[in-house]
Formats: sequence, C-alpha cells, structure tokens
Amino acid sequence: MRLISFPCSLASYLRRLGGALLASLTLVAAGSLAAAAEKPKPSHADVAYGAHPHQILDIYLPPGDGAPRPVLIWYGGLWKPAKNVPDVNRFFPAGLAVVGVEVRTMEDATADKVSAPVSYVMNDALRAVQFIRMNAPKWNLDPQRIAVGGGSQGSLPALFAGCAGERANPGAADPVERVSTKVTCVAAYRSQPSIDPKQMQEWVPGVKWGAPALGCSFEESLKRREELLPVIRQWSPDVLLHAGAAPIYFENEWGLTKPDEIEENNYKVHSPAWAVGFQKLGEKAGAKVYAKFPGHPTEGYNDIWDFIVKQLTTVK
Repeated sequence: MRLISFPCSLASYLRRLGGALLASLTLVAAGSLAAAAEKPKPSHADVAYGAHPHQILDIYLPPGDGAPRPVLIWYGGLWKPAKNVPDVNRFFPAGLAVVGVEVRTMEDATADKVSAPVSYVMNDALRAVQFIRMNAPKWNLDPQRIAVGGGSQGSLPALFAGCAGERANPGAADPVERVSTKVTCVAAYRSQPSIDPKQMQEWVPGVKWGAPALGCSFEESLKRREELLPVIRQWSPDVLLHAGAAPIYFENEWGLTKPDEIEENNYKVHSPAWAVGFQKLGEKAGAKVYAKFPGHPTEGYNDIWDFIVKQLTTVK
C-alpha cells in the first residue's frame, strides 16, 4: 500500500510539545516498571536486527540450561530512541527470557521524509519479533512462545504486533521478513492503544496524544481525520483488533478518577479509560482483552506480570 504524503511539520510540533517533557515521561514510565533489585547486564547487548543504528536489542537470558525459554519482547520509546525492560527478576524464576527493543523513532521517520512517521515504529516492532523467532535456536529460545509488551508509548508497537495478524512475507528477499510475526500475548502498561484522534477523544475527552504518528498536530489530525483514515486503518491497534488477535492485558496504576496529586495531562495520557474503551472493542470483536486498575481486578491473573508468565508457561 502506498502511504499518503502529508505536508504537516512533525518536527515543529514536537518542539512545541517539548522533547524534555516527553523524555521525562518516558523515564517515569520506565522507572515505575523497575523493581528495587539491580537489573542484570544483558547476556547479549546491542544486537542489530536491522541496518539502522536504532534497530538494536538487548537479550537477557535466565541462568541455567534446559528446554528452550519462552521470551518477552519489551519495546522502548517512539519519539526518542530508547530500550528498556521491566525487572527481569519477575521472569527469570519462571525460566523466561526478556528482550529490550529499540526501534527507529518517529523523529527518524521525519528526517527520512516518511509520510506516516508511525510506520517506522510499527514495522520495527514486527521485525524484532521475526528476528528473535528466526534466531531463537542461537539463544535457546522457544519460537512458539513469544510475548510482546511495553510501558506508556512503548505499548503501542506491542499492541500493533498483537492485533495486526500474520504479516510474514514468504516471497521477501530478506529472510527475516519471511518469518511469522504472530505472538502469544500482549502486555500494555499505562497504555495509549490508538492513533485515531476521534477515538481518543471519545475514550478520554480532552486528551491530546499521538498525532505525530500521523505527521501533524493533534488539532490538525482532527480536522483532517477523513483524509488520514487510510493511515489510521493501517496502523492503529484499535482498528486492527479482531477475534484472532493475541490475548491482551492492560494495567494502570490509577483508577477512573484522577488523583489530586497527578497533573491533568499526565493522567489523561495514562488513564485506564483507554483500556476500558479497548476492552469494549474486544468484546465486540470476540478478542480476549483484560483491564486491571485500582478497584477493577482481573479474573485469573493478579497483574500484568502474572499474565505474561502464565500465558508463556501454561501448556495450551
């Protein structure tokens, strides 16, 4: 599919939005995911899964040998390059490996004059899954048990991977692209699961998020939504959600009422209302979608980490 070219200035929008604020929010999200225990060093660091400098990943292998390990792939930032993982000590006791993935950012896409900046992020999300699956024997990983996840902005590529369906290209010249993109489950922490400005406003009135994915400001994306629909339909997880999608688990640390000490925009961007809206779409589509937040537990799973472990270790 040929993407539409948009004249919007992503760079100017990002400057107005404030790179420092975005970076600080990313750090807060990453920090909230990390436990007090010191994170081990990667077993394999800065492994290239593509030609771009930002297409790199870190692999954390649990100690010991034995059967191939299930693996959690965790995505980093969308605007600024980053790769991080949640506390691996949540997963090592269950024999799970963890992979932290850095993707080409929307800033990279803008510099390369790519018409839909989010395409870089989403294509890299799938490529990381394909690369890990293709090389699974090298690291004693189980290619049939791969979970994807992310915190805040990093959850968007994970949701895309879980909702997009099979995107392998058997006829591709690149052997990585011939490998299956299917995943076992999706973990979305403090998530924003849509790039559709209209859908965002319906779920969280007044929120402004994600418009750089479309190459323009949020206000302009609302005005031009009809024109932008082909891109939204191609890349937005809420549109792609279907009955065959991988099971999805959302978790938020705040309830449906904003805590007094939390800044308004921060709350809207990380509100559990996103998860509630997505869960309703899942019910209509016949997909399994869980949403956990204070006062709203999930049957069968204590939290997002319990969900990942059980999904990857339960025999099906």
